Amino acid sequence: MSGEITTRHLDIGCGSTPRNPYQRTEAHGVDIAPASAASEFFRVANLSLAPIPHPDSSFDSISAFDFLEHVPRVLPTPEGKSTRFPFIELMNEISRVLKPGGRFYAVTPAFPHPTAFHDPTHVNIITIGTWEYFCGDNALARMYGFTGQFDLLRNEWALHPEAFNAAPLQGWQAKWKRFRRTLRGTNSHVLWEFVCTKKA
Repeated sequence: MSGEITTRHLDIGCGSTPRNPYQRTEAHGVDIAPASAASEFFRVANLSLAPIPHPDSSFDSISAFDFLEHVPRVLPTPEGKSTRFPFIELMNEISRVLKPGGRFYAVTPAFPHPTAFHDPTHVNIITIGTWEYFCGDNALARMYGFTGQFDLLRNEWALHPEAFNAAPLQGWQAKWKRFRRTLRGTNSHVLWEFVCTKKA
């Protein structure tokens, strides 16, 4: 017995291969399409319509790379008499499945860069200010049914694909590259890093 503590990461909307930006000992994935090879760490689910298929407080971290923009903001309920908010529901699910103190890490194409709009399946346009709806005691999405608990660690324009690793940028060249792109408005993606503040 090695005595090593197992840490678990979940990559949502992961495609066939889950990423592991925090280098946890286990990398799990959820996607709408089946994995190319069978894996006990992979689950199939449409997260615009269904909960994350894991129990409460299962993961030390969760990531979403080029995924949040595909989650609808508003859909009709099945009977057509009301509306539901899938993006809000997904953020609730992320908080539910994270352990207290767990991290949520997302890299998403964002307005005003054209990449946010090019793909016709991009239905959820994120901006540099969207984080305010999900962080803190007075998160603005509470009026729409948001019940998650997050505090903000980072909200910034990100280098893509360098931001697929959760470690902060190292070296002056990378930082200068990001600064230049941010100044020119040519960074295409926003990076979120939230910490889950729910009680144990």
